Amino acid sequence: MKTYTQRLHDEKVTHSVGEKLADIVSAPLFISLSGPLGAGKTALIRALLRRLGVTGAIKSPTYALVEPYNFSSYSIYHFDFYRFLDHNEWEESGFRDYFEQNAICLVEWPEKAEGLLPIADLAITLAYDGEGRLMTIQAQSPKGCKLLELLENNKTNEHS
Repeated sequence: MKTYTQRLHDEKVTHSVGEKLADIVSAPLFISLSGPLGAGKTALIRALLRRLGVTGAIKSPTYALVEPYNFSSYSIYHFDFYRFLDHNEWEESGFRDYFEQNAICLVEWPEKAEGLLPIADLAITLAYDGEGRLMTIQAQSPKGCKLLELLENNKTNEHS
């Protein structure tokens, strides 16, 4: 599958990427976000949600595991599996159903639910790179490839 890499010099560029993703996403869609604590996963998601019109506090669902955002024609589910320990909770919670609905699922720490999640359309990895971050996006489905092409054609060049 196709891969795209971009250096995120600062939080402003991270927000710009989240906004550009918001401009191209559509349901159904699954985006996974991996990387160490503080790498910018939640910041990127917050920028995406703000661009889509979410107002008020946007909490990281570290303890709740999922935060829903409902729009007129679809829903967004922001998962954070950092504290996910019990795989039985996956079945009991009905999380699997969220990925089959007319929804956009954004999953931080997908490796904690390995073997339970479907294949992500886009797998985003953020890593520390000096004072900034290095973002790698891998398209893992035909829809992911189309979205990645759109993102590449509209890539952020701030502070290049």
